[in-house]
Amino acid sequence: MQKRILIVEDEAAIRDMVAFAVRKGEYEPVLAADAREAQAAVADRVPDLILLDWMLPGTSGIELARRWRKDQITRDVPIIMLTARGEENDRVNGLEAGVDDYVVKPFSARELLARIRAVLRRSSDDEPDGSVEVGRLRIDGAGHRVYAGDQQLQIGPTEYRLLHFFMTHAERVYSRSQLLDHIWGGNVYVEERTVDVHIRRLRKTLTPFGAEDMIQTVRGAGYRFSASPIG
Repeated sequence: MQKRILIVEDEAAIRDMVAFAVRKGEYEPVLAADAREAQAAVADRVPDLILLDWMLPGTSGIELARRWRKDQITRDVPIIMLTARGEENDRVNGLEAGVDDYVVKPFSARELLARIRAVLRRSSDDEPDGSVEVGRLRIDGAGHRVYAGDQQLQIGPTEYRLLHFFMTHAERVYSRSQLLDHIWGGNVYVEERTVDVHIRRLRKTLTPFGAEDMIQTVRGAGYRFSASPIG
């Protein structure tokens, strides 16, 4: 079955161009011009990936991404932001809103398809199997759920992969570049700053459960996951 990709873009010419590229990549495009149409499309059938324009009429793409990340139905759906905003702060804001990747306009069909394939690969083929438990944290690999004690955590797909990697490689220090290779893949260009953004988001997720200190910053080296306090 073809992967279903929701394209949320208010400019018809760009929307049609993106849809053409998606079909060329042998995916099924679903089109939406604004947040209302996007929500209706998701309600009809949850897509495998969302291409989301930053600047939308009414509700912005950033607001929509935050809304979907809080929704149980869409929180694990990968989102690629389509944006004319290429500045670092804008990209960081997108990542902090729960976006998995971004493509800066203007972009080629080839670049867009490469991003789509990379994100889909990270969210499916590279998804870790099995369960692991470290301290109070436990991952149910089969159910793709994270628990602190008996409480289930609400966690995004990238943070899930990051936490799973940390928990299966506890007590070892990894640099930002090493984490990029393991979590995002060495053949995908992602800035090292991206690691810091997702570390902050993961710590924020763990904070209500008193587990944020398990992700430790090792000055000048990178990050380490440990059930032992920093000494």
